Amino acid sequence: MHETIVIGGGSIAHAHVHAVNAHGDRARVAAVVDVDADRARAFADEMGVPHATTDLAAALAGLDGVRPSLAHICTPPGTHVPLATQCLEAGVPVLVEKPPALSLAELDELLAVSERTGVDVAVVFQHRFGHAGLRVAGALGEGRPLGRPLVAVCDTLWFRGDSYWNAPWRGSWEVEGGGPTMGHGIHQMDLLLALLGPWEEVTAMAARRARPTKTEDVSAAVVRFADGTVATVMNSLLSPRETSFIRIDAEAATVEVEHLYGYTDQNWRLTAAPGREDAAAWWVEGLDAEAPGSGHGVQVGAILDALDAGTTLPVSLREARDTLDLVAAIYASAFTGRPVRRGEITEGNPSYTSMAGPGTPW
Repeated sequence: MHETIVIGGGSIAHAHVHAVNAHGDRARVAAVVDVDADRARAFADEMGVPHATTDLAAALAGLDGVRPSLAHICTPPGTHVPLATQCLEAGVPVLVEKPPALSLAELDELLAVSERTGVDVAVVFQHRFGHAGLRVAGALGEGRPLGRPLVAVCDTLWFRGDSYWNAPWRGSWEVEGGGPTMGHGIHQMDLLLALLGPWEEVTAMAARRARPTKTEDVSAAVVRFADGTVATVMNSLLSPRETSFIRIDAEAATVEVEHLYGYTDQNWRLTAAPGREDAAAWWVEGLDAEAPGSGHGVQVGAILDALDAGTTLPVSLREARDTLDLVAAIYASAFTGRPVRRGEITEGNPSYTSMAGPGTPW
């Protein structure tokens, strides 16, 4: 039985406890840690967690005398790296909510600690793990059922009213790290990268159109992938009809998924190209109404499998870096007015230490 702890008693922590409880024969949440003792106690009582504490060091040592197998970090983004570092130094692997760090510099700092201690950090990118998403990822490419991808669309069109920014940690580059590009669309963009592979170059723009925030509330980008695929990426918190949408036009078919915060097979559809009935048949044969969709539960299951096998936890911090590099590049392109290539943002570049880079135009 894997003992886990949850750090932070806010709203997203509930999803983590439910995810662990879905694997109750293999794991349990033994403790919740929060800087607010009353919030920790209330959360523990609500979720049936045995221990509540403000003492992270004690929780990492094991309040029942058993060191936890995993720490879930569910706190505001600006605290992720120091909390994860404390866990790694104590020898406890980490599952950290997105974004894993406020900048590429912070992520590299955490990556260095992980490599020095030999303790893993996984990042919550749960959309990689749904049944249909895994099928599509394995079917794109030369000689595969869907053929080469050619064109793609990736939209995260959500709505958040002004009151959303009442939380003191929201709306600033220094604490939240960015707007919808960093904190919301990152999920769909990570899924897009999991489906299409490495990106190469991005041209973007961003704006603050309507919300009381120092960050953007909308961004748009054109991304060229290593295989030549061209994709548009839109991230918004201004869209009353909310949707999360990916469309990939490949040689054999168009494949699409539309959902909001998680998908099942029923959220996907395939339209075969003329004369490619084989693609349609492949799709129908593999549909499974009972298969797991995307969500924290399926990723936690994959992490428990990795803990049992002694393999790297998914999604690794190094894999997540490529997604954060795309986020940084979108901001850098938007704020400099020029294309940005993958891997271009390194030490000495203003966008390496802050997603605001050289500064916003507003």
